Amino acid sequence: MTTPRTALPMYPVQFGVDYPDRELNRLTSAFRIFVALPILIVLGTVSGSVTVWSGERAVVALGAGGLLFLGPLLMILFRGKYPRWWFDWNLEFQRFNNRVVVYLALMDDRYPSTDEQQAVHLDYAYPDVSRDLNRWLPLVKWLLVIPHFIVLFFLWIGAVVVIVLAWFAILFTGRYPLGMFRFVEGVLRWGQRVTAYAFLLVTDSYPPFRLAA
Repeated sequence: MTTPRTALPMYPVQFGVDYPDRELNRLTSAFRIFVALPILIVLGTVSGSVTVWSGERAVVALGAGGLLFLGPLLMILFRGKYPRWWFDWNLEFQRFNNRVVVYLALMDDRYPSTDEQQAVHLDYAYPDVSRDLNRWLPLVKWLLVIPHFIVLFFLWIGAVVVIVLAWFAILFTGRYPLGMFRFVEGVLRWGQRVTAYAFLLVTDSYPPFRLAA
């Protein structure tokens, strides 16, 4: 008699990429890094540090690659709130950033949109700070995820190798091998969970050590 498998708990940060069950554009895939230059420039223009003026006071919202990090941290710590528009900015920026990454990883041959969802699905709930978040935990989250950084370092090396192999597969067959696709998707999902926990500060649930959803 086999023991039923226990379902994995759903992590608050949901990430997925639609598998392109069709022939991909071989020409744009072959020269993807050059084709992507314009959207990379656009991404770069929104990836710097930001200082936000609120009334007569300047509120620092330090950008970590386009993410508002220090501002939300201070607001959670001292005011017990997460400004909704800062949350919306971080979410939409991460969606845009991931569309560009997915395009570079050859997982979609549609040019990344600045606002449409396309094949990348990323979502997490707006936190009620008093109910969902520990006000002091953001001070040490970056330290707590160091084990994840170590694992992700090696996972990304593997992902780069897989993407190179997938590049050859697309050139010869027009298809992205499903197993390779799911591995790269899993690495992206893992990294997104760590980012949401340690830098977006939207959840206190520690990221799982797994590639699966």
